[in-house]
Amino acid sequence: MSLFTIAASSFFHNPCPYDVKNLWTTTLANIVQDTKLSSLTLIDYVLISDKQKKILVLLADGEFHSGTELAHALGVSRSAVWKQLGGLAELGLQHAAVRGKGYRLDTPLELLSVSAIQAFLNNRSGPLISALEIHDQIDSTNHYLALRSQQGAKSGLVCFAEHQTAGKGRRGRQWVSPFGSNIYLSILWRFQLGYAAITGLSLAIGVAVIRALKQLGFNDVGLKWPNDIYSQGKKLGGILIEVSGESEGPCTAIIGLGLNRFLPDAAADSIAQAWTDLSKISPSTLPSRNQLAGVLLNHLLAIIADFEQLGIQAYLEEWRSYDCLHNQPATLFIGGQAFSGVIAGIDDNGLLLIKNTDGKVQAFASGEVSFHRTAL
Repeated sequence: MSLFTIAASSFFHNPCPYDVKNLWTTTLANIVQDTKLSSLTLIDYVLISDKQKKILVLLADGEFHSGTELAHALGVSRSAVWKQLGGLAELGLQHAAVRGKGYRLDTPLELLSVSAIQAFLNNRSGPLISALEIHDQIDSTNHYLALRSQQGAKSGLVCFAEHQTAGKGRRGRQWVSPFGSNIYLSILWRFQLGYAAITGLSLAIGVAVIRALKQLGFNDVGLKWPNDIYSQGKKLGGILIEVSGESEGPCTAIIGLGLNRFLPDAAADSIAQAWTDLSKISPSTLPSRNQLAGVLLNHLLAIIADFEQLGIQAYLEEWRSYDCLHNQPATLFIGGQAFSGVIAGIDDNGLLLIKNTDGKVQAFASGEVSFHRTAL
C-alpha cells in the first residue's frame, strides 16, 4: 500500500494509528514506484534523514540533551551527532552547545502530526479530505499539488510542509518558509462549473482564514485586497490560488495559504515589506501549530465545499467588515501604470473600488495595492 493510499483510507472515520509524516520518510524510490509519480523532479522532494528526524524529535522541547543521550538514541558516535546537528543548521534551525549540558534548539519546535491535527477537526471536515500529507521538506506545496493533480489526485487532497525550499507567493515572489515555524498549506479541489463559478474564491478564502483566527482569539486581524492577511499594517499571511481546466467545464484549483505563526528574525531578513506573526500579535493566546492547522482546515474546507453553490455573494459583507484598507489612501499598480486614490471597498463581484481625486470610482480586477499609512 502506498503512502497516499494509506493516508486516504477511512480518513478520520476511525482513530488514526499512524502518522503520515513519519511514513513520508519511506525511501523516495518506493514512493515514486508506489504512486507512479515518475514524472516528479526528484531533486525538489528531498527527505530529511531518519537520524535528523530523531534529533529533531529529541530537541523539539527546547531543553538541553547531552551528546551521549543523542548518540545513544541515534546509535551513532558523538562526532556523528555533531555532523547531524550541522545538517539541521542547513534547515535554518539554530542550536546552542554548552559544555556539561549538551545541545538544545534556540527555539522549541512543534512538528506537525496527522493525529494531532485530527484532534481539532470537526465532523464536517473529515469527509471532505481525500488524503492528508505532511512533508518534511518540499519545494512548494502548490507546485506539488499541481503535479499530483496531473496524476489524477482526488479532490480534497491536503498538503502541509514543515519547510519549503521555493515557497510560492504572488507575482513570482518567494514565500519565506523556515522549518517548523509557520503554516504552509495547499488544498486541491476540483470544481465542476468552470472558472466563472469560482470568481472571487480568493476573497472567500480570506474570510475563512479570519474566521479561524478569530476563533483562536486573534481579533486584531483584517484583509487586504485581493488576498493578504494583515494585522496592524503588517502582513501576516497570504493566499495564492492557481486554477487550471476548462473555462466552461470542470476546473481544478490549488488553494495555497502561508500564515506566519512564529517567524524568526534571521529568516525574515529577505522580506522587503512590513511583516508580523501570531506570536507578536498576541503571545498569550498563541495556539499550537497543530491546533492552528486543524482550525484553519475546518473553516477553509467548509467555504471551499460550498462555494460553487453559494458564490462570492455569500461572503461579500463579511469580507467588507474585515477590509483593512477601506477609506484609506492607496495606489494600485498594474504593470507600469499606477492608479492613486482612496479605497472605496469592493463591488458585488469582488472588484476593488478606488475613488480618484475627481470623485470618480473605478473598479479593478487585479493589481498590487500599496497603502500610504498604517492599516488596522
